[in-house]
Amino acid sequence: MKNNNDVLIIGDTKIRPGERANVDLPVADLYTSTSLSMPVKVIRGRQPGPVLFVSAAIHGDELNGVEIVRRLLKRKTLRSIRGTLIAIPVVNVHGFLDQSRYLPDRRDLNRSFPGSSKGSIAARLASLFLREIVAKADAGIDLHTGAVHRSNLPQIRANLDDSGTLEIATAFGAPVVINSNTRDGSLRACAAKRGMPILIYEAGEALRFEETGIRTGLRGILNVMRSMRMLPGAKTASPVKPVIARSTRWIRAGASGIVTGKAKLGGSISKGQVIATISDPLGDEEISVIAPSDGIVIGRTNLPLAHEGDALFNLGTFKNMPKASSAVESLASGRNVSKIS
Repeated sequence: MKNNNDVLIIGDTKIRPGERANVDLPVADLYTSTSLSMPVKVIRGRQPGPVLFVSAAIHGDELNGVEIVRRLLKRKTLRSIRGTLIAIPVVNVHGFLDQSRYLPDRRDLNRSFPGSSKGSIAARLASLFLREIVAKADAGIDLHTGAVHRSNLPQIRANLDDSGTLEIATAFGAPVVINSNTRDGSLRACAAKRGMPILIYEAGEALRFEETGIRTGLRGILNVMRSMRMLPGAKTASPVKPVIARSTRWIRAGASGIVTGKAKLGGSISKGQVIATISDPLGDEEISVIAPSDGIVIGRTNLPLAHEGDALFNLGTFKNMPKASSAVESLASGRNVSKIS
């Protein structure tokens, strides 16, 4: 655990225990010579405790996390914080301004870690984030959505083989937890090499606010902070008991055409069930998309058009399907997100 009694330095700003600060970390200027900076909010409690970072918009078009961080910073319970919260609502500032997943050099920031202070714009931003944020934290939560025209059911992705990560992943309270391998160049892979527990929260679609995903994410962060003893315990425990996906797989289009009758996000499906139909524009030919196994739709495309080979559904399989279905139905009904304590 980082020493909370020390002065925390981010950029050129010194933050002492009991203080709050807004920090602007300079990033590459626009070619109009307009200066840009990554906004950071630091909240330090008077009492020692862990340092947690919460980041959003590493992909600049993934907006749910930006709203989650905004609502988090408005919570009055943060007045009672122990330790330190470092909140970064917009990491990829260039992509956020352009409403784009990528940086101006068309690189994916989440494939550019650990980066280099002398490399590409993506490498420099990754290096800055590691140096100024990750290196000064004990744990992290990185907020994401699905890509453009693709929605994800609220879910946590993490390395569940690590006991510390498993503990906070369970505490988060998302209906679905996926034991997910890391990808080279990702923030999570880089943090794992440093021995840092980190969660990836996925919910909703790029360029959209999705209220259930926002509320679930906000509640989850508060749950994690309580489990880390950064906040006082809640009056009532979260009713969500997450279920762990044994595996996930993408179901792809077997032909090009117009897609209709698609299974709903969060829907439970059975092996052999028709979960979509693909037809040509004249309606002369139709093929059925068949579920290869029992499972729950944890991700799906929202476009009604597909080329052969396009990903249509992300299917999660679970050891206890009734329990998984119940957890997802609880989310859909709003029972676990109607009130955030």
